[in-house]
Amino acid sequence: MKFVVSSTELLKHLNAISRVISSKNTLPILDNFLFRLEGKSLSVTASDLETTLITTMELDHSQDDGLVALPAKILLDTLKEFPEQPLSFNLDPDTLGMSILSANGKFSIPGQNGEEFPNQPTLHAEHYTINVPHDVLLHGINKTLFATADDELRPVMNGINIEISPVEMTFVASDAHKLVRYKRTDAKSENEASFILPKKPASLLKNLLPKEDFDVILEFDEKNAIFQLTGFRMVCRLVEGRYPAYNTVIPVNNPNKLLIDRVEFYNTLRRVSVFANQASNLVRLKLTTSELIVSAQDIDFAISAVEKIKCDFDGQEMEIGFKSTFLIEILANLTSSDVKMMLSDPSRAGLLLPAEQEFDQEDVLMLLMPMMINA
Repeated sequence: MKFVVSSTELLKHLNAISRVISSKNTLPILDNFLFRLEGKSLSVTASDLETTLITTMELDHSQDDGLVALPAKILLDTLKEFPEQPLSFNLDPDTLGMSILSANGKFSIPGQNGEEFPNQPTLHAEHYTINVPHDVLLHGINKTLFATADDELRPVMNGINIEISPVEMTFVASDAHKLVRYKRTDAKSENEASFILPKKPASLLKNLLPKEDFDVILEFDEKNAIFQLTGFRMVCRLVEGRYPAYNTVIPVNNPNKLLIDRVEFYNTLRRVSVFANQASNLVRLKLTTSELIVSAQDIDFAISAVEKIKCDFDGQEMEIGFKSTFLIEILANLTSSDVKMMLSDPSRAGLLLPAEQEFDQEDVLMLLMPMMINA
């Protein structure tokens, strides 16, 4: 097994897949990259058993097909120190030692038998296959990933619920305090189907998709999903179970409507929340016809803050409390210049929507549960 590859090109590909490798692998072989050479095609695999990421590179110079597992940390640390140059990799088939020849030196790394690397899971014969525009998948993950939970008792809440129908594609995430629903009508499927994408593979896709130019081929059954990108292939185990009926918690009748500058609201909350009680992070919003009064206090430290913002409010004057960290997070993940807040009463969830959608084919809805406030 011999091949020549650009040092920076190889480092770029290995960096992209190295995020899969866990710091606490149950199998020592998973601390390695799996190198497979077939003709002029070099594929490198990284895995943590739950998620596997494969990158493929086309080479100009190679000979003798082969398979070997090489230590990930040593490879990455070494490649980071090289300026751009061709590197020659030569594998000794007897000892599985890999020699890396640079312009001025030679580096030797011990390898392991590549056959010991776990096999990728395969899909059932009957599975779903659809083409998803890369930007739809990227926006769906970007808009919802922050709202996923870390709940050991309810693992279904720890991922993004992705639903596909003949009408639209929907991404949903919730941690029981906040909920995000993101719909796109420019991605659809002939059949209705859904799956729950875990947080880790969603984060990996978030890093890979900005560099993508083509549709993503998505295949999945009830246990696994495969995402085929240009130069990358990700296989991941899905979260098993049914996602809660999220539509039932979205309030329908919200007569009190607030329209406010998103950035101004965001910056005000950032300032005022410094004075909130550290345990509750409670901020109060007092809504009147022409202004919003944002306030917070921490009685234990005798500190308080209040700030007014101009707004358009149509509805009954009211006061409602929210956890500031969640509200700030939601505003940070909306992109419109103005934001609409739709409320029914201080005890029911508030809806936050962009005043104008970023794309004609999208529908963004974010929900936040209120906190009790003492009169």
